[in-house]
Amino acid sequence: MECGLIGLQGVGKTTLFTALTAHSIAVQVGSMKPNVGNASIPDPRLNRIPEFITTNKIIHATLQVVDIPGVPLGGSNLNTVLAHIRTVDALCHVVNCFESSNPADDIASMDSELIVSDMVVVEGAIDKADRTAKHGDKDAQRRLDVLTRVNELLENEKPARDGEWSDDDKAVLRNYGIMTAKPVLYVANVSEDAVNCESNGAKTVASHAAISGGESIAVCATLESEIAELDTDDQTEMLESMELSEPAVGPLARALNSLLGLSTFYTAGEKEVRAWSIPEGAPAPQAAGTIHSDIERGFIRAECYHVDDLFNLASEKAIKEAGKLRSEGKGYSMQDGDVVNFLFNV
Repeated sequence: MECGLIGLQGVGKTTLFTALTAHSIAVQVGSMKPNVGNASIPDPRLNRIPEFITTNKIIHATLQVVDIPGVPLGGSNLNTVLAHIRTVDALCHVVNCFESSNPADDIASMDSELIVSDMVVVEGAIDKADRTAKHGDKDAQRRLDVLTRVNELLENEKPARDGEWSDDDKAVLRNYGIMTAKPVLYVANVSEDAVNCESNGAKTVASHAAISGGESIAVCATLESEIAELDTDDQTEMLESMELSEPAVGPLARALNSLLGLSTFYTAGEKEVRAWSIPEGAPAPQAAGTIHSDIERGFIRAECYHVDDLFNLASEKAIKEAGKLRSEGKGYSMQDGDVVNFLFNV
């Protein structure tokens, strides 16, 4: 699953992308092609597990982020940029919150572009679905119903995400690439001076997010990019000097992971302790498949406990003695924070 960084031109998306991906991707500045990379998800729980289970390596989960070119208001490349936005699963809307900016106007401009573009797609799709539905096609009738409801929202200058949609409805929206139906996290890109306080711009973004039922987070993209270039010791020293517990890309990456509807489970052993991202409520065999397809194919059962039990009881032996170790079958829905050993046979 992919999360797209979107915003108007010059808001700091690419700088934030370099911070999230720790400068591991050679970015194409000014290109109409997106920059694509994996962002490590800092995880305090993962970092604590080796305190109780001796291991050689810690591996964080990752998420794929796409730095989509800035939206040129009314520009000739607008459709090209919007086409990239249609393909991602969730949106991270970066808003310039420096003193000379106007976050409210920038958000309104972006929302307007997405709504108008969605309307063009929906109106054309309604005509086609209507013609097919008249011939008794039930699938076309269902699509027509969803598209008609979407169109009513868009005509009232509301995003599609404001509607109430069943899972089948959401599948229709994804099929048409309805941008305003995608979940969105607002990122207020603030100046370095505003990192430890709420700037007026960041407050504006947070207010908009709250009204629209979303969330927001404030970061200084330039500072985060600089921190990402430092080694661990220098990072720690810099963060302590700024009275920060971790880089802001940590909470941001975790928020994006949640935005994508993902949860985390862990595997822990002498070789490595590792975090894995899966869709929330995924069945145990699907989770096993994220490790290796053979484990999913030959799945027998999952022996698991919650990571909090490890922190509270201090050892896997104590977890067993306390009756906290569970044996779960194919129908088990994974819980965020499960530590799992998959038994399989192929």
